[in-house]
Parts: sequence; structure tokens; C-alpha cells
Amino acid sequence: MFDIGFWELLLIAAIGLFVLGPERLPGAIRSVQRGYAKIKAFGSKMEAELNHELRVKELHEHLKQIESSADMEKLSPELKRSMKELEDAAASVRSPYAAKDMDTAVAELEKEKKNALEENAAEQHAAAKTSNDTSSISPADVQNTENTDVEGSKPSSKGDK
Repeated sequence: MFDIGFWELLLIAAIGLFVLGPERLPGAIRSVQRGYAKIKAFGSKMEAELNHELRVKELHEHLKQIESSADMEKLSPELKRSMKELEDAAASVRSPYAAKDMDTAVAELEKEKKNALEENAAEQHAAAKTSNDTSSISPADVQNTENTDVEGSKPSSKGDK
């Protein structure tokens, strides 16, 4: 790629060691490696994107040729292959949006409704249980707890010493 030989790399390493010092040189080398990897990844991504765009342009040109052709049976194998590829791509786009079987759709709706009703009933049961737990405490129970707390602990007075 750069046509750099061993002696050139050795000279660059020596200059780097002299300029950066032995403490910062390994970090600088790692930074250069990361930068090189990022540039390489960017180049690969751009190459893949350009190849994709060129393929789309080629398919578009083939589609124009197919549309202008009078006889679909006399198409070249390349045009037939392009037409098949375009049909497959169109089918893959349509498939997620295809209408479901009516029985399957109704069954799914009923199942969702049943699940929603069960969740609602569970939430109501939990809310009712929580309210019953707090409402079962009577004012007498509260007063008894207060009395035991007061009786159990005697305040100290100054004359008790």
C-alpha cells in the first residue's frame, strides 16, 4: 500500500522514540493503529455502499430494457436473472404486510383480549387484597399497640437515681 520497507519503518520508529520518548511511544503506536483500523473500516463500508449503488443502477437499467422489450421469452439470461432478483426483492417487501388468514387473525385477537382481561382481574385482586389488609386493622388494635408501647417503656424521672 505505502511501499515502505524495513529500513524506513526502523527510521520512523527511531524518530518516534526520540521525539515521544519510551513512555508515550506505545500509546502513540496504539493510537495510530486505531486510526488506521477506523480508516480501513470506513473504506470497506464505502466500497460496499458503492457496490450496492452500482448494483441498483444496473438493475434499474435492466428493468428499463425489460420494459422496452416486446417479447419476454427472448430476454437474455442476464436480464432474466435481474428480473427474478427484482421479483424476489418485491416479494420480500410485500411478505410482512401480506393479509393474514382470517381465522388466525380472529384467534389472535381473542387471545389478546383474554390476556388483557386476566391481567386486569389480577390487578384488581391485588388492589383489593391490599385494601383489605389495611382495613382489617381496627382502631382498638391501634390503641392496644400504643398502650403496650407506653407500658413497656417507663420514662425516667429525676428522683429515680
